[in-house]
Amino acid sequence: MGREDVPGLVIDVDGLDHLLRVLKERGMRVVGPTVVGEAIVYDEIDTVRDLPAGVTDEQDGGHYRLRSRDDGALFGYAVGPHSWKRFLFPPRTVLWRAERSDGVFRLIEEPDAGHRSHAFFGVRACELHAMAIQDRVFLDCDEPDRTYRRGRGSAFLVAVNCGTPAGTCFCTSMDAGPRVSGGEDLALTELLDGERHEFVIEAGSDAGRDVLSELSGRTAEPTDHDAVDAVVEAAASVMGRTLDTHGIREVLADNLEHPRWDDVAQRCLACTNCTLVCPTCFCSTVEDSTDVTGTEATRERRWDSCFTMDFSYVHGGAVRSTTRSRYRQWMTHKLGTWIDQFGSSGCVGCGRCITWCPVGIDITEEMAAIRAAPLSDARRYST
Repeated sequence: MGREDVPGLVIDVDGLDHLLRVLKERGMRVVGPTVVGEAIVYDEIDTVRDLPAGVTDEQDGGHYRLRSRDDGALFGYAVGPHSWKRFLFPPRTVLWRAERSDGVFRLIEEPDAGHRSHAFFGVRACELHAMAIQDRVFLDCDEPDRTYRRGRGSAFLVAVNCGTPAGTCFCTSMDAGPRVSGGEDLALTELLDGERHEFVIEAGSDAGRDVLSELSGRTAEPTDHDAVDAVVEAAASVMGRTLDTHGIREVLADNLEHPRWDDVAQRCLACTNCTLVCPTCFCSTVEDSTDVTGTEATRERRWDSCFTMDFSYVHGGAVRSTTRSRYRQWMTHKLGTWIDQFGSSGCVGCGRCITWCPVGIDITEEMAAIRAAPLSDARRYST
């Protein structure tokens, strides 16, 4: 829907606080960015005072630090270690419980009762794209995931156009940002200019328009939308990384024996950090446990990673027993064969895997190295 249809509102910081109250009054648990333990993470928030005012993040390979800004920006950062998948595809999910009584086991499914809808506040464009990717994984299938469907269906998304990309961001390369382009209920853009501290807020859904109708503010004018464009264009011009995606699936498929995989394996710790912070990775395993009396049992699903030795275990041993094979599996799947499975890349260019890698392995650098010296050339250079 274009600007001529929904001009949007311009609100101030108090108006943003009002928005939070409206969401909470509608029974939603509002989750947004806040500072905890020297990082910006997603947690429950009540007022704008919980937001990271005047805080930005400094990111590079294996490096993350918070820094103070010289203004009171509430969204003047990129993304932290958390992604929204932890609320839709939780790290641990109880699938069922069982109890034994009089020699008979009885299965007890986990009830849906008591579920509370979430309002995700401060979602970036790359994260909206990540949710759309996980929708294809968990919902566009013969057996949709019940936990994911329940959380996703009741989530209200307040997105923010990004004005401060990090040194590891490359969302423009993946067509995933920095402008919010769909999937949101409301979209915010923070405008800071001298004494001005306002937000242009636009609706992206009927639910968003309903919430917007409860807010007070002035109607957004063309100059306000020009300011929004300027914020997004400035962010797009200062991306910290780039990734050439032209023919990327074929490049990777043709270079499965490239010596670069040995090079990265010497640096990779197989620690699983990249998959844990990734907003689209979905590997999981199932664990069964019983109490010491043998009267109760629980089956849980928990996050797993293709970097763990046991993840590819079949009878007789692990299929991918080396770090080389596991890193290659992760990267070729994320950037290549994901397209075969789900019709798109599994990467949104958020840069988390680069920032939170303890040794600073950079997926854009690895891809560029393979592209620059394809296997035929690499073999020649190694002789």
